[in-house]
Formats: sequence, structure tokens, C-alpha cells
Amino acid sequence: MATMSASPQRFVDLNVQLMCPDCKVVPPNISEEFSSGDLVCADCGLVLGDRIVDTRSEWRTFANDEGDDPSRVGSAANPLLNGPQLDTVISQRDGGSGIARELNRTHGRVTAVKGERNLLQAYKDISAMCEAIGLPKLICKTCLLFKRVEDEKLLRGKPNESIIAACIFIACRQYGVPRTFKEICTLTQVPKKEIGRCFKALNEAFQETKVQTMTSEDLMARFCSNLNLPMEVQKSAVELTKRAKDIGNLAGKSPVSIAAACIYQASHLFDKARSTRDISVVCGVSEVTIKNAYKHLYGERNKLIDDRITAKHIEALPAP
Repeated sequence: MATMSASPQRFVDLNVQLMCPDCKVVPPNISEEFSSGDLVCADCGLVLGDRIVDTRSEWRTFANDEGDDPSRVGSAANPLLNGPQLDTVISQRDGGSGIARELNRTHGRVTAVKGERNLLQAYKDISAMCEAIGLPKLICKTCLLFKRVEDEKLLRGKPNESIIAACIFIACRQYGVPRTFKEICTLTQVPKKEIGRCFKALNEAFQETKVQTMTSEDLMARFCSNLNLPMEVQKSAVELTKRAKDIGNLAGKSPVSIAAACIYQASHLFDKARSTRDISVVCGVSEVTIKNAYKHLYGERNKLIDDRITAKHIEALPAP
């Protein structure tokens, strides 16, 4: 019986080495240009390959300052939360059995970062309140203010409700859509004095973003819109406010009272009269306050009202 001779073993060299065909230098001096995606011979400049993949991190890092070099792993970090934020989330959808929901709650209690639960709850409250007043763009700004207060311990000992109310009040002013203390009180169910204390403390702490004082002109557009008044009435009310400040007959009155009284007078000048009761509901001040402020406007009506308004309309103004 013939025996088959064993074939000799063949050894394959798996170490493939890229070499410049022009220089043929060993070892090769090849550099990677990630900006253009090319492999280039550093000696003669011959392009040896293209479309290389950049495996480095996507941003500049300084290992001595930041520790480990971040890489392309995970989603973008949320600036509103603390920790590495590489958590596992268990879905609550399991076909209606309810097991996944219990697992989600248990997992959340076990893996919750210290203080993160309070932050998440505060962010939910802020989102609901900002959407309730029709200002969803304020959510991010208010959350950043709240996180800064928590990180710097600016209002230590104050309840979260008071801090949230003050942050919403500041964010509204910074965005140019100011709300009165009474409106914030109604929204957050926090007493006016408590909001005032928190606002004063935060306004002194935020020196670089100090809040400007609210004026009657800032409130005029929203009040007139809620009263369904045309633009000409709004412009007239703003002009009345400016002239009243120059004369000084409403010195010491709050911006809300001045705005309400000027709207009341301007609405009668243009035959779009609104009662003190309607204005009181929209502006959030009492009818007595509006009448007291209007009394000063009525006494100086000849100086305050524009020359374009006829004497007939001026005489039609109701007496206080």
C-alpha cells in the first residue's frame, strides 16, 4: 500500500509592512495626516493611502488637568447633572405586566447619584411651571440657575419651592418677559415675602448677570394683549407712562399700578374703554389702587396727553 508523503508546512508571514515604493527605506518613515485622511511618506512626500480613520478623541484634552482622555463612548454629557452619566436605563414598557416598571424604580433607587434625585425632581417642576405660563424657552435657563444655586450653596436651608420661584422670576427678567411677584406666587404657591428674600440674595450673588429693575413698559404689551386692546392703545399707554415719569406725579407707585392706570386712561381716549374690574383681573392689582393712580393722571391730563388727541376725547375721560 502506497503511502502519501506529507506535504511540507508552509509558514505565512502575517506581518504586513507598508513601504514607500520610491524610497524603500526600512523601517519606513510614514506619517498619518488626519486632517486630509492620507498616509504620506515623510521622506519624499508620496501619498501611500487615503481615507484613513481618525481614532483619536474628538476634542482637545489636557491629561494633566482633566485626567483620563475622553473618547467616543456614550452620549453627550448633560450639564444639568453630576457624575459620569454612563448609567443603564431599564424601560418601563413590558406589555402591561408591570414588572419592568418595578425594575426601573428599583434600579433608580440603587444607582441614583447623591443629590441627583432632587435635581431631577426640581427640573420636572421647573418644566411644568414654565410651560404653564407659556414660556418653555425659560426651562433651560431656569434649570441652569437652580443648579448653580445648588452647587454654590447660595440659599442653604431654603426649600426647593422658594428657590425655583426665585429662579423663574430671575429668568423671566433676563429674557425680557418679566412677571410680577403676584404672578409667580400664584404659579408656585410660595409667599411673596419668601420669593423676595430669595430673589434679593440671588441678585446680589449673581454679580455678572444682575437683574435690571422691572418697568411699566415691560408689562404693557402683555397686559394690553390680554385685554384685547389694539396697538394704538398700547403705544398711547407707553407714552403716558414715560410722560408721567418725567412729570413725577406717580412717584412711589409700583410699575404694575402705573401700567394699569395708563391702560385705563388710554383705553378711554381711543373709545376702547375697559373697566377697572377687567384691568384689575389682568394686571393683578385692586380696583382701588388703579383709581388712586388714575386720579394723579387725570389731574395732569392736559400735560400728559399728546396734542394729536382732540379736546373732545380728553373731556370724555371719566372723572376719578
